[in-house]
Amino acid sequence: MNNKFLGTGVALVTPFKSDLSVDHEALANIVNFNIENGTEYLVICGTTGESVTLNKREKQEVVTTVTNANKGRVPMVLGIGGNNTAAVVEEIKSTDLSNMDAILSVAPYYSKPTQEGLYQHFKAISEASPIDLILYNVPGRTSKNMEPETTLRLAKNFKNIIGVKEAGNNVSQYLQLLKDKPEDFLVISGDDDLALGVVLAGGAGVISVIGQAFPKDFSNMIRLGLQGKTKESYSIHFKLMDVIGYIFEENNPAGIKCVFDALGLCKDTVRLPLVPASHQLKEKIGRFVNDYN
Repeated sequence: MNNKFLGTGVALVTPFKSDLSVDHEALANIVNFNIENGTEYLVICGTTGESVTLNKREKQEVVTTVTNANKGRVPMVLGIGGNNTAAVVEEIKSTDLSNMDAILSVAPYYSKPTQEGLYQHFKAISEASPIDLILYNVPGRTSKNMEPETTLRLAKNFKNIIGVKEAGNNVSQYLQLLKDKPEDFLVISGDDDLALGVVLAGGAGVISVIGQAFPKDFSNMIRLGLQGKTKESYSIHFKLMDVIGYIFEENNPAGIKCVFDALGLCKDTVRLPLVPASHQLKEKIGRFVNDYN
């Protein structure tokens, strides 16, 4: 199994200043905060990073900031995906991936391809990628589920497809993947609320949203889960349960940025069409952070 991606990865936010420009100082601080508190790897320019609102130059600058802050301490994964297969392939070919350990590529959204279309999309991406590839299945955002049979077909046919970030909030689908996967294939939870259960059932870990705000406890919870220490790991899960629900109550990443604002790590600014967390949600998150600390 690819040990680089065992444990807790975090889907980094892209902090913005009040004028909506990228706050690189805050981003570097968040990277350091995570590495110093046990996060095992970093995911850059994913959904939580508001990648669809970043232009090409901004994406490059975000990658540079994270790379410089990381200083080679932990593996890095770059989000490159979309619903135009040719454009995704071209982006992979034109991007400097020398500092990256893998690409995270989301299933095509909006187009709603068949399972064969999903297979052919990721086949083309796999053949274009010079580095490892982690599939990303998130039907709540793409409106199309990648069935376990399709994921496992890709896993068996392409050596550089090393794992899937599964974010369908579907326990049965997780278990199907875990039962039938190749030995070295990584089933990574993309659902913070299910992550511990997935790990205890044989999953490799998580790419987390909330983990970047509470990295010491969250990464420790996942490590305990990987060791099969159910009681100890669930004691941490129960401490974090409420805030996991809060951050997805309205939209992601407005919720997690609200947590960061309460922690003093970055502003809660998001780019349209997202809007900041409501006053009611801010109050709940603020109370949780105060009580937690």
